[in-house]
Amino acid sequence: MPFADLGLSDELLHAIEDSGYTEPTPIQAAAIPPVLMNRDLIGIAQTGTGKTASFVLPMIDILAHGRSRAMMPRSLILEPTRELAAQVAENFEKYGKYHKLSMALLIGGVQMGDQVKALAKGVDVLIATPGRLMDLFQRGKILLSGCSILVIDEADRMLDMGFIPDIEEICTKLPATRQTLLFSATMPAPIKKLADKFLSNPKQVEVSRPASANTQIEQALVETSARGKRETLRELLRADDVKTAIIFSNRKTMVRELAESLRRSGFAASQIHGDMEQSERLRELDRFKTGEINVLVASDVAARGLDIKGVSHVFNFDVPWHPDDYVHRIGRTGRAGATGKAFTLVTPDDAEAVDNIEKLTGFKIPRVKRADAIEAEAEPANEEPRPSRSKRGDRRGPAKASAPAAAPAEEAPRPVERSPEPRGRDRQPEPRRDDRRQARDAEPADDGWNGPIPAFLSHGFGSLAED
Repeated sequence: MPFADLGLSDELLHAIEDSGYTEPTPIQAAAIPPVLMNRDLIGIAQTGTGKTASFVLPMIDILAHGRSRAMMPRSLILEPTRELAAQVAENFEKYGKYHKLSMALLIGGVQMGDQVKALAKGVDVLIATPGRLMDLFQRGKILLSGCSILVIDEADRMLDMGFIPDIEEICTKLPATRQTLLFSATMPAPIKKLADKFLSNPKQVEVSRPASANTQIEQALVETSARGKRETLRELLRADDVKTAIIFSNRKTMVRELAESLRRSGFAASQIHGDMEQSERLRELDRFKTGEINVLVASDVAARGLDIKGVSHVFNFDVPWHPDDYVHRIGRTGRAGATGKAFTLVTPDDAEAVDNIEKLTGFKIPRVKRADAIEAEAEPANEEPRPSRSKRGDRRGPAKASAPAAAPAEEAPRPVERSPEPRGRDRQPEPRRDDRRQARDAEPADDGWNGPIPAFLSHGFGSLAED
């Protein structure tokens, strides 16, 4: 079915053609006609299916007739994050270039002055995060009584972030006779309750089973150890088919550390997380989109809704705490019919989280055991050279061709066979056993030891030397 069969205007079809699209995705084909007929709508679709255009396109044609008034936006789109709001704004600019529609973006992290000026002139489309919208409303800078279309996007993410009370309050400020569109990847009970309260006889469109993973994405669990994760990730990133990649971690501190670690290893990597200023986050996203960098390390602030074209791989450095986040993370690749790959690094401690993901998606994710992950467990990667480095290296495999025949005799001895003696050994007279134990506990480690580092000492400090 071509876009022309959906009832869109010629100007809009021209803009769609300029963007390189010829046929609508399933959610677009199912949602656009009822929206053009002014029906309330519930759209349930997995991430990466093109649902943003399913409400942006018909809204442009609906708003083409009418005139904006100062401080009274004609339509309102609520997004859970700044990045999603900015992305929707980009869609309006791209598809609305042959229409004379005004737009304002209300997000935190940027100066409020320009936003207030835009509202004062009057806008056809207001795209906002709940927090900044409520702030401006309470300051008397905006009126919602003229809003005829409300879009609640990523509703399940709104629930996760605690925005449902704000959304309920916002809905009470809007006219009762309005068109309301609600989009969500899943439909938990609180979202169903919200829809029942604020939507009138909605048309429900569902193009895939809730929480199902995109079948265009090749998924795998890569078995490793906690100490071997970084080296495993580096080896995966060095694969020839990795063009652009997003790496997700559960903690902002790990996002920062991992991005720096990858840069030191020669990767064109950057980061995006919640502690960064909005201008910084947008700048790094632009660098990723333009190809200045090809590896982006992110927290879950970037997991949902971001439509970055051509992401070949997604890596979960950490298994997500919430199963839904897995679906949204891997959905950054394999978008709009393209194929992609998603690898999740798992340790024995992740068994329960993986089980929850597989229960949610109904899909048994294939396991991959990597030999390099096992080697990384024996010795951290990129460790600073030590006097005994060559001897420790002999434990991992055959000696190099240039090594002498007697090399196997120089293998690091087992801890039970040899260990550093206390410094008091050569003193005369020899102290008693109790005195020797006290002296050993009180003194610092022996700096004069030049032999191989025992294996039991090499296992406690991998995280410090891993990078």
